[in-house]
Amino acid sequence: MRAPGGDDPVGALLARCRFPPAGTEVTCAVSGGADSSALLVLATAAGCDATAVHVDHGLRPGSADEARVVEALAARVGARFRSVTVEVPEGPDLEARARDARRAVLPPGTLYGHTADDQAETVLLRLLRGTGPAGLAGMRADTHPLLGLRRHETVALCAALGIEVVEDPTNVDARFTRNRVRHEVLPLLSEVAGRDVVPLLCRTAELAAEQADLLDDLAGGLDPTDARALAAAPRPLATAALRRWWTEVTGTGHPPDAAAVRRMLDVVAGRAVGCDVAGGWSLRRTEGRLRLVRTSRGCDRADGE
Repeated sequence: MRAPGGDDPVGALLARCRFPPAGTEVTCAVSGGADSSALLVLATAAGCDATAVHVDHGLRPGSADEARVVEALAARVGARFRSVTVEVPEGPDLEARARDARRAVLPPGTLYGHTADDQAETVLLRLLRGTGPAGLAGMRADTHPLLGLRRHETVALCAALGIEVVEDPTNVDARFTRNRVRHEVLPLLSEVAGRDVVPLLCRTAELAAEQADLLDDLAGGLDPTDARALAAAPRPLATAALRRWWTEVTGTGHPPDAAAVRRMLDVVAGRAVGCDVAGGWSLRRTEGRLRLVRTSRGCDRADGE
């Protein structure tokens, strides 16, 4: 896909992306903004067999029209298109609930157009929540192939190719913590540091990811249902094993938070016979064996044994 003047603005950017091999079927979450539009352009340029999926949250007037913008871009680059509508009522944690609703209708392995700037924001947001190494790892390149690019580059790519871009007014809404980090905290940190801190925060994410992956690999050698083995293991290793087990058994895709893990470790150590974890799931200990239990129609159902 070339710019109107005949230049190829795609090649240099594509070399810094991490798409799967040519011919791979991929789903791209495309809102119509510059980042996700660039994602679709670059995915097709990489030879992927792409489907663009637009999720309409219905949170602002005219949001349905944005699907037509995405559909036109998909037709232009030779990708399939699908639109999905979800309901996200107004209320607290709107941004998080919209994200969860979006992910619920997108298939596993969906690609997202987040850039290095988004990664830096994510690292800071997770630091504010007191995250550990797994959280500091931020987003992973397997589903976020544009992490090697900057936001200004996706904007410039769309401009060079004459792509119509949807401007989301919520991206400047100060009610959302991410926007304050983007527009206030990151610029201030760069000013204090005397340099652009985005690459530094991304480097932190890469280092944390390496450590988290190593710990996860080591945790694979532990039996997460054996309370005695977990209690004897170093706490970071036991924590990794529990988080890994939880993710595999529940299928939620998101490990429990630090407070939930602490409750689980109390059960492992015998300080409690069970605890609520999250999402209707509980941990129970019987004769030194652990099991995850979920409530279904008023009954406990055990999984993961």
